[in-house]
Amino acid sequence: MRFSVEWLKQWVQVDLAPAELAEKLTDAGLEVDSVDPVAAPFTGVCVAEIVGCEPHPDADKLRVCRIDAGSGDPLQVVCGAPNARAGLKIPFAQVGAVLGEGFKIKKAKLRGVESFGMACSARELGLSEDHSGLMELPQDAPLGQDFREYLKLDDFSIELDLTPNRADCLGISGLARDVAASCEADYTPLEIAPVEASIEDRFEVVLEAPEDCPRYVGRVIRGIDPTAPTPMWMVEALRRCGLRSISASVDCTNYVLLELGQPMHAFDLDCLQGKITVRRGRAGEKLVLLDEKEVDLTPELLAICDEAGPVALAGLMGGLSTGVTDNTRNVFLESAWFAPATIAGRARGLGMSTDAAHRFERGVDPQGQVRAVERYTQLLLSITGGEAGPLVVSESPEHLPWAVPVRLRLSRLNRVLGSALEAEEVETILTRLGMELSGTEEEWTVTAPSSRFDIAIEEDLIEEVARIHGYNNLPATAPAGELRLRPSSERQVPLNQAREAMCAAGYQEAVNYSFVDQALLESLNLAEHVLPLANPISSDMGVMRTALLPGLLSSLSRNLRRQHERVRLFETGRVFHQRESLAEIDRFAVVACGSAMPEQWGAPKRPMDFFDLKKDLERLLELRGSPAPSVVLEAREYPWLHPGQSAAVSLDGQPAGWLGALHPERGRALGIKVPVFAFEIDNELLFKREIPNANNISRFPSVRRDLAFIVPEGVNYRQIRECAMDIAGGLLARLVIFDVFSGQNVESGYKSIAIGLILQDVSCTLTDEVVEPLVSGVIRALETRLNAQHRG
Repeated sequence: MRFSVEWLKQWVQVDLAPAELAEKLTDAGLEVDSVDPVAAPFTGVCVAEIVGCEPHPDADKLRVCRIDAGSGDPLQVVCGAPNARAGLKIPFAQVGAVLGEGFKIKKAKLRGVESFGMACSARELGLSEDHSGLMELPQDAPLGQDFREYLKLDDFSIELDLTPNRADCLGISGLARDVAASCEADYTPLEIAPVEASIEDRFEVVLEAPEDCPRYVGRVIRGIDPTAPTPMWMVEALRRCGLRSISASVDCTNYVLLELGQPMHAFDLDCLQGKITVRRGRAGEKLVLLDEKEVDLTPELLAICDEAGPVALAGLMGGLSTGVTDNTRNVFLESAWFAPATIAGRARGLGMSTDAAHRFERGVDPQGQVRAVERYTQLLLSITGGEAGPLVVSESPEHLPWAVPVRLRLSRLNRVLGSALEAEEVETILTRLGMELSGTEEEWTVTAPSSRFDIAIEEDLIEEVARIHGYNNLPATAPAGELRLRPSSERQVPLNQAREAMCAAGYQEAVNYSFVDQALLESLNLAEHVLPLANPISSDMGVMRTALLPGLLSSLSRNLRRQHERVRLFETGRVFHQRESLAEIDRFAVVACGSAMPEQWGAPKRPMDFFDLKKDLERLLELRGSPAPSVVLEAREYPWLHPGQSAAVSLDGQPAGWLGALHPERGRALGIKVPVFAFEIDNELLFKREIPNANNISRFPSVRRDLAFIVPEGVNYRQIRECAMDIAGGLLARLVIFDVFSGQNVESGYKSIAIGLILQDVSCTLTDEVVEPLVSGVIRALETRLNAQHRG
């Protein structure tokens, strides 16, 4: 919401500097985004009139004008604006005037013709970006008056970032009431007298969807002058709130929108047929909107229709065929209340954003429609003339929201706020906010105005008192009472412990959106079972992520573009798979690229590889403690991973995720030209562990036996360890592989492997009588199960 300070002061008598006002607003819960002057700094500019305009003798695109600045004889000025003409009133920078940051107007000679000053466009004065010609002023602009004084340009525009519950502040009227309460200033509401009908013309309105639109107010206005210009005061008010002037009939709707917070729409009455019907859209219906975009109607959209079909999308935008034009002389005015749930998300679903939708989906005052029509009628008739018909009100009272009285207890308020507020102050605050109170000094029944439909429970009233009293004025009190700690399961590795371990390994945590671009998922072949969003924030955030990898790769790509050669990122989060029902899975993922170790002098630089990444996965698995988990890496190809450098990860016999190098083609599609390694594992399996048990530390020496075998090339450490464990059981303290060799003197398809069996008992020293049968049993098990050949 953007508003002008001077406009606000017409409603509330507040004498604060813009910066002080902004601080007050923020303290009251209305966060201020920016405070900007409404015009650039300039001096020496006045209202002037072009009294003569002749072609330049030596330049086709220049004119020699005589300008009356109200201070004596007309001045000669050379001007290149295409709209320069005799009789035009303009802002005029006299010799000595200063525009912007130090640009001083001096006497000059252009193509041999002297020029004494400069006729100004709106952009040169910092009023807009329009530089198409001179800024045209009304004919009643007082000649010679200082231009800043004429337009009251010593003003500021304040931009608010309102929370969705404060829709009442999307209009000057509601905002002024809030400012009056927080600043203890006088609030001057606008008196809007009903406009008496001078004609009997009506246009019938039928509500076929009363639950979506329980109130629709209309009025026929005939005989307006479509050429009547919008007054400068209204043009300026709209500009300072971020809207441009279009035509008098449209500008009046925008002015009422900003003033009262009620969106309105004006139809060209001569383009409407029969009657207005408010109903849901129907399949096959189409409508070309005012922005010339064609939309297909569905039952999810509420439509405003005449007998020929849809003429507007309720709460969003009007149709092009029935919109007012430069030739419109008769209008039908619409002011309605639409249920917020009916409008919410519809604009985003159509790829549009409108001021009307922004207000309707948050909610507007359900009692403000008649008032808005009367205000619009006043404004339009005073500008364009014409004759107004009677109000047409179609409503379904049972579907309208009504203010519900809310109980407020002083003791409860002070207990929640930790304060000692008096009843008088509470009553004053709530009364200033337009609320009606009844009851005693200890307890009240409070009825909020219809515009404050966010007031529903006692805590809402407590919040109102707190923010107007001032959060900074509340005492700082430590919370009392017992806080229950959330139990932590010993069967699960704490997630923070995993985060700390990865950070210690040189990784940084990334936090990416759960919403991603479907094209990104498709580029990685991860778009299966995707869940699309009904109302995405933007087109590149249209689906829920099915994996953490796409977001991490996007983050890695951004870092590489910023000259970070060695990137280590991890993320833990939820992924979403839409099958028969929605599955939400917590995962832990890692991406890494660059050198294996940070730049240093103690070791040669080398690029990271598959086994470096495997070590990082093992680092996480080590957090599970003893007994060590059963980990199986099985070679498997995935569309997003490099063939031959990818594996499926199983933990304790269950599929848990994958690990490998990113496929080069997938990387290049994302702008990644270096090798990238990644893994993604389900949290439930990754961090599952047995309850730790304390074991005795053996006081007796261990016994080591080294064995060498020739084994098939496909035999791995896990298989060898399982054979040894089956035979030695709890006496096997550790098994190490200290040599692997293949090639010369080893048969093709085989490898030589040397292992060390380290045996130890907690109750006695192991003797040869115990050790040798165990070692022989291990040898036989390896020969039998793995086709190993014992070498000695």
